[in-house]
This record gives sequence, C-alpha cells and structure tokens, in this order.
Amino acid sequence: MESLRKSTLFVLAMLVSALALARVPQQQSPSSAPPQSEARAKISVNSNLVVLPVTVKDRSGNLVPDLHRDEFRVFEDNVEQNIDLFTAEAFPLSMIILVDNDLKTKDAEQVRHSLDAVVGGMSLEDEAFICRFDQFFHPGKGFTSDRDQLLTELQRTTIDSEPAGGPSSGAITNGPSINGHSAIGDQPNITSATIQIKGQPTKALDDAVFGAAQLLHDRPRSRRKLILLISDGANGGKKVNTMTYDSVVKTLLHDNISVYSVAVASAFLERKLSRLVDYAHDSGGEVYFAAKRETLEELYSRVAEEARNQYTIAYVPRGTDKGADFHNVDVRFKREGLTIKTRDLYYTGQIPGATAR
Repeated sequence: MESLRKSTLFVLAMLVSALALARVPQQQSPSSAPPQSEARAKISVNSNLVVLPVTVKDRSGNLVPDLHRDEFRVFEDNVEQNIDLFTAEAFPLSMIILVDNDLKTKDAEQVRHSLDAVVGGMSLEDEAFICRFDQFFHPGKGFTSDRDQLLTELQRTTIDSEPAGGPSSGAITNGPSINGHSAIGDQPNITSATIQIKGQPTKALDDAVFGAAQLLHDRPRSRRKLILLISDGANGGKKVNTMTYDSVVKTLLHDNISVYSVAVASAFLERKLSRLVDYAHDSGGEVYFAAKRETLEELYSRVAEEARNQYTIAYVPRGTDKGADFHNVDVRFKREGLTIKTRDLYYTGQIPGATAR
C-alpha cells in the first residue's frame, strides 16, 4: 500500500511539472535569425539568376508599391527574358557606411553630428560596416546589426577637416589609427579615448569604393548590398589611386553592389559631383545633395528605405552570348508617369585586383 501511495504521488508530481512547463512560452535564442523567405532562398541557391533591384517612383518622387510582375518586361542584350522571380518584399541590407575623412570644416561638422541618423534608419535585419577614407582606406570593426555598437563606433570616431588655409599637412601623433589600432600595423594605440584619423593632402576615392566593395563581396546574395558614400567628391586621380574607375565599376556590377552617394555642400559649390554621380548611376544607385545637417539626416533614412524596399526581378539569361563579360539590361514597364532606376549592365568576368602604384 505504501509503495502504491508513493507511486501515485510521483505520477501526480510529474503531471504538475508537465503542466507548468506547457504554460511557459518557449523563447527563441537572441541570435536566431528569422527564416528566409522563398524568394530569398531561391536567390541564395541559384547562382545562375541575374538579380535586379528595381526602384520605381511617381512624379512626386514617392515609391510606388503596387506594381505587379506582368507590368514589367526585361531585355538582356536586346533579347526579351522570362521573369523567373518577382517580389516586392523588403530585403535586409548589408551596408558599408563610407565616410570622407578629409572634409572642409563646415562639412565635417555637419557630417559628424548627423551620422547617428544612419543607425536610426536601419531595421533589425540590416547590418552595417563603418569605414573611412582619405589618402588611404580605413576599415572599421566589421559588419554588425547591433545598433548600440554602431552608435558607439560612430561616436568614438572623429572626422578630420581642412583648416581655413587649405588641406591638412598629414602630420600626426602616434601614427594614423582607427578603432584603437594603428592603420599601418597591428599594434594597439590606446593613448586617446577618442579616435581620429588625420586627413591627407590628397584623397583616393576610387580605392576607397573598391575597398568597400571587397568587404561586401562575400555577403549573401539574398541581402541588398550597398555603399553609402558620404563625400565632397574630391579624388586624387591616378597619382593617388591604385584602382581605375572602370575596374571599380566592374567590381560593383559583378557583385550587384549599389552606390548611394550623399554629396556634402562643398561638392556642389566646387563642382566636384562628377565621381559621386558616376558611381551612383553606373551601379544602379542614387545621388543626393545635402546643404545642411538636417538634410543629411533625412537622406540617410531615405536611402535605407529605398534600398530595402525595391522590387526584385530575377531571371536566368536565355538567348544571349554567355561568353561575353558585359551584358546590357533594360527593364521596362507599362504604366505611364513613373520613373525606374536599376543597373543597366552586369559583369560576369574576372573581378579586378589592386594594381601597383
């Protein structure tokens, strides 16, 4: 009898425990990512797909969200293609925030105080990598989706500026540094709580865009890859850059990377917009002009929204020369009064490497 009573009590205890556990909601691991959608999974698996992010706006510049697959037509090398995948879903961003580190004082102040707004425009699935450039390309700590970490990195890094008399001399204390480490070696630099990269008398904008593109090369195809280039557009040319413009564009087109250029005030006043416009146009991105801090902050949010919420059209090329390195792309649609923005080329050849000076 005693053994029967103990057995009954044991069973009752197990039932109570089971009921208690059933009432406790199961929590997901903070690091667990949401499952990929069907469209993103197809893009990840099928490397033969040509993927075109497409932005459509009305006459007022507003995004148009209600277009359908049958309203689009796609041509490659003048041969119409069958659209194998079409979606209007928002894709997560992999973004390089590429900041010009050698701006005029007024521009530098406006950019410095506006950068936090970049993080405010990110979604939970987006990731960013903060980089800077002057005569050299200075990568930061790597890709992260942690907003607090990004804000801390932005706040700890200052932008050098030209004095009123002209470009900075480049003389520095303890060597150039970024994120607490030497920019020319692996020895930590812990002499200051605030990190500052001294500007150089000339800037290598082409090399900087190439360096940013290399960092995006291995990000998944199912993410929207972009470079947010904040600059006055000054570029040192062949004497400073190891990469040519054409080689950088090939890299962008090969990896489906769009450049969104944000031109600070002096870029317009000094007519240095050319490089910023060219990179945006040739990669399927956009170029924006910002005269003040408030405009900069607004543009960052607009860039993230537009890049994340583009239409995605994908197809497997048919009836074209597969041996060609470059292919022309033309996306058309039936509805009138709308403007379309996408890349008009893609490149399948070898990715260029850095050349000797």
